Amino acid sequence: MKSFLASAEATEALGARLAACLEQPMVIWLSGTLGAGKTTLVRGLLRGMGHTGPCRSPTYTIVEPYEFDLLPVYHFDLYRLGDPAELEFIGIRDYLAGGGVSILEWPERGAGHLPEPDLEIRIEPCPGGREICMQGRSESGARLCACVGALEK
Repeated sequence: MKSFLASAEATEALGARLAACLEQPMVIWLSGTLGAGKTTLVRGLLRGMGHTGPCRSPTYTIVEPYEFDLLPVYHFDLYRLGDPAELEFIGIRDYLAGGGVSILEWPERGAGHLPEPDLEIRIEPCPGGREICMQGRSESGARLCACVGALEK
């Protein structure tokens, strides 16, 4: 599924649609260049789930947990990892085993230490906005794509 988003507001709106369709447990890989809008998309998802506080990029903390009534969301930013094995030191297995939704920015930096995603999202800047490509990699990921697509119409 591909979408063109002309603004940060449109990117956040897509995040809110993702929130409306989430299942648990779910692993989401979120890729794109610096400044492409990855954290903006996550902010929209968190706002769509009812989060009213700040939505920090976990660039320095590596992970920001968010607790909701229905499910926890763990937002990871792996950009600063020096070695994928560092994921073991931050307790990646505990986060993934706890259910909920794990969103991983820069998943390529965790190669060999991450589970396969249920949903893979790629964001790329383009003239006038950004292009988002979402691909379900599991049954739940495919259902999420279909649900988001239905909400867009």
